[in-house]
Amino acid sequence: MYKLLALDLDGTVLKSNHTISPVLIDKIQQLSQKVPVVIVTGRHHTAARPYYLQLGLTTPIICCNGTYVYDYQNEAVLQHNAISKESAKQFIELVELHDMKAVMYVKDAMLHSVHRPLNYVNALSLWADTFADDIKPCIQKVDSFHDELEKHEHIWKFVVEGDQVAHFLDLPFVKNNFNGEFSWSDRIDFSNKGNTKGAALAEYLAKKGFTFSEIVAVGDHHNDISMLQRAGVGVAMLNADAAVKEHANMVTAATNDDDHVLAGIIDTFFD
Repeated sequence: MYKLLALDLDGTVLKSNHTISPVLIDKIQQLSQKVPVVIVTGRHHTAARPYYLQLGLTTPIICCNGTYVYDYQNEAVLQHNAISKESAKQFIELVELHDMKAVMYVKDAMLHSVHRPLNYVNALSLWADTFADDIKPCIQKVDSFHDELEKHEHIWKFVVEGDQVAHFLDLPFVKNNFNGEFSWSDRIDFSNKGNTKGAALAEYLAKKGFTFSEIVAVGDHHNDISMLQRAGVGVAMLNADAAVKEHANMVTAATNDDDHVLAGIIDTFFD
């Protein structure tokens, strides 16, 4: 029997309407009583919190594509490889120079510009408003990213959006100092060089005395490849694109919108 289950959120645990199947909630809650279930996500911990609570987990969560590990039980960062303030400053200058839109993930919030808001972040804000204040994801509009740099302890990642985002990824400073992964056709997540889901999961497993061969990992996007290709069983969702599926041991029989498909994977490998 495998000793740990690593799960991506968006496109995997979450359905297209950003809900979790009640069948899957029940299955994960049952499994977590026997083996660790670890969420490994591109999300900020503030934006993953409602789902984490819904699943009833107690394990730490790996956030922002492996940038940091967060412990909800003690509201503490356990490990991180954050972007330096100097690198963040230069990155923001390039964002402005190339007329891109951006989101800056700081220690406890997601920040976007009042001058250049992003539609998907506005939608995310409306979703966040549906939660009670004590679990509400913290998403804020700010006047200046430069001013915010001085206020926050950690800079986790940037999300950059624009028609020329692929060109932005190839800028020498960006290429040499950041890890860039597409999260949409015109949107790239930028974290500190070397940060991946697989790297952070490897460090977590080592601390727990597990190896990759002893785990099952499930995901659907390019940022999941680093953990899928190393896991004992790497499972790609049917809704993943071909490049992701090539790095998996198996592909699910249905998409993330099926109520039973992930519950079936759990039964197969953890029963």
